[in-house]
Amino acid sequence: MKEKIIHKSAELFLEYGFKSVTMDEIASELAVSKKTIYTYFNNKTHLVECVGEFVKDQIHEEIDLVIAKELNPIEELYEIKRTVMKRLKDEKSSPQYQMEKYYPELYKRLRQSQFEKMLTCVQKNVDRGINEGWYREEIHRIFTTRIYIAGMFNLKDEAFFKATDLSKKQLYEEFLNYHMRSIVTEQGLERLKEIEKTNDDE
Repeated sequence: MKEKIIHKSAELFLEYGFKSVTMDEIASELAVSKKTIYTYFNNKTHLVECVGEFVKDQIHEEIDLVIAKELNPIEELYEIKRTVMKRLKDEKSSPQYQMEKYYPELYKRLRQSQFEKMLTCVQKNVDRGINEGWYREEIHRIFTTRIYIAGMFNLKDEAFFKATDLSKKQLYEEFLNYHMRSIVTEQGLERLKEIEKTNDDE
């Protein structure tokens, strides 16, 4: 039952926002009493924490599955982007902002975990890309890793991008294309063009 509550709560929170959804609404959706939910969770904050950890773990697992495919580094970053976009495409902007506003400590903890996961993945991607000849060997590995992560985090700032009329999908696509073209070799550029053409045909 605990897992069922977390799954349903995650669905509702991501659709309507962490503050907007009440415990009564969660209980109604599950066709259980609110008392049943409180058997497993001390309060709504506790539930939100569990849901946040659950969603974080799911995303990390999905990224690990992409990395396990051992694609070339360029394809790997595009595949990770697709994985992230599948989760964002139906998600309204309110959940992130509500979590940051009403559950700031949890938001900071999850954001730090996300940063650490991205740091590990991107560092390995950059190292492999250079070693295999997909990325230019003269690029600064640490700077390239950090500027990519900084860009990905800032794409979530809708206040900064709201006047651009770009969707989340377009923002991620444009940023990734921009980033990759700044670091690839000639061999990498040819593969990048193939990937971009495939994306345009989808």
